Amino acid sequence: MSVIGETWRKSSYSNSKGGNCVEVRLAWHKSSYSNEKGGNCVEVAELSDSALMRDTRNRHLGHLGFPSGEWASFLRDVKADRL
Repeated sequence: MSVIGETWRKSSYSNSKGGNCVEVRLAWHKSSYSNEKGGNCVEVAELSDSALMRDTRNRHLGHLGFPSGEWASFLRDVKADRL
């Protein structure tokens, strides 16, 4: 997968009174199964405790989040051709 975009998010601990303002960058990676001929295009951003997935063509619709354990199980099943 290659990095295709970055999203910066402000920490939920930040506030309008100058409290600990931190921004976090998400690196989205496009699936290697995506192609220009209309293949199923998804992007993934992996975090320390979860993974986020979104539709490449409809990024504005948001993303789905999965805990790390569920994401790892999903990837194992896909690789084993069980899904």
